[in-house]
Amino acid sequence: MSKVIQISNAQIYQQEALILKNVNLSLDETEFAYLIGRTGSGKSSLLKTLYGESTLKEGDGMVAGYNLRKLPKKEVPFLRRKIGIVFQDFQLLMDRTVIENLYFVLQATGWKNKNDIHKRALGCLQLVGVEQKANAYPHALSGGEQQRVSIARALLNQPKLILADEPTGNLDPETSAEIMQLLIAVAKEEKTAILMATHDMQMVNSFPGRIIRVENSQLIEQR
Repeated sequence: MSKVIQISNAQIYQQEALILKNVNLSLDETEFAYLIGRTGSGKSSLLKTLYGESTLKEGDGMVAGYNLRKLPKKEVPFLRRKIGIVFQDFQLLMDRTVIENLYFVLQATGWKNKNDIHKRALGCLQLVGVEQKANAYPHALSGGEQQRVSIARALLNQPKLILADEPTGNLDPETSAEIMQLLIAVAKEEKTAILMATHDMQMVNSFPGRIIRVENSQLIEQR
């Protein structure tokens, strides 16, 4: 099975500060793993490095076939086509309808044909069960519905990997459980790997997966 993430001997920086040291991390192409650790431990810094927001200055890193050490700025959008990102605060564009949010991403990642764009956007909304909200604006949706849209957006380009940064952080426990079930089901259906940063241990215990803990600036595999 091929690896969608392969990081070795990496040092992760946030600006000039060393946040994580001697990072070794690999993730198979259909694997589901948690990245756990307290707030401020470096989970988000690692995710930002994986999706090309921060530069990998030391060590080796391959993500979805892209070499992070040799990734010019102009290649970052191509890496991001292979990765879906789900944020805690949804990051939807409030001045556009739900489906227009998805059109925007597809157009930005090189889709040209309007029919294809519409079909893919609607298909992803159906996949996460919010197609009836396609023409609503994000502010009219509940938090759970907004996160479903955000998952639909992450799936648009059939990514090899979904990076989820505290995706249940702003949701109540019942909605959180729904979102987790959805993420896991959709990843299975789309054959996508998931790396999910969280400090919600209730989720980790309810939905078992591989656990990687961030502790004392290092990644520790938890058995």
